[in-house]
Amino acid sequence: MSTGKRNWTVSMREKSAELFSLDTWLPTELPEYATGFMYTLGSLTASSFVILLISGIIMAANGPQWWTISALGFFLRGVHFWSVQAFFFFMILHLLRVFFSGAWRGGRERTWLLGTLALLIAIPTAFTGYLVRGDFYSQWNAVQAKDGLNALGLAWFNTLNAGQMYGLHVIVFPFILGGIIAMHIAMIRIKGVVPPYPSDRERAAQLHEEGGRSHVPSAH
Repeated sequence: MSTGKRNWTVSMREKSAELFSLDTWLPTELPEYATGFMYTLGSLTASSFVILLISGIIMAANGPQWWTISALGFFLRGVHFWSVQAFFFFMILHLLRVFFSGAWRGGRERTWLLGTLALLIAIPTAFTGYLVRGDFYSQWNAVQAKDGLNALGLAWFNTLNAGQMYGLHVIVFPFILGGIIAMHIAMIRIKGVVPPYPSDRERAAQLHEEGGRSHVPSAH
């Protein structure tokens, strides 16, 4: 017999139904303000990340010798490198856009925090990738980073350990970053894109409407 109380299974079913519905992921209409170029920066960031994953999986499957000596491997290594540049370029622009448009409004605080966390995880992901390049510059940076991390008491993060850096870059960080980005996109699909700040005329009309409602006598 139902007691009328909500439990976690009911909440999970309702949230799952909303999250995995076609209306959530394949909307037929978009708000007019969401059709501008600045609102595509998040999609460009996600697209760059997909190219990073595909090129990284192919490189990891063939090994360092392939992407160092083979012409095709060297080309794919360049694709992977420039995808990183595009990923951070679009991510920073996206961060600036959502910051100045107040993307945390309307109950979107978690969406904003997930995006910020994605940026923080992306930094060590890119850094460990630079360390496994194997050239002189990556080795020099690994030595300098090791001294700095030792001074901070983070000796476990051994930048001179190529196996550890390779494992973190290929397995650990991509899974964490990919999961955060997936949750970030899911929250956007559920909550929707934040609208622009209201204009002075719209704000004045809203204040006038709220003031009028506050003066309406209540019925007894």
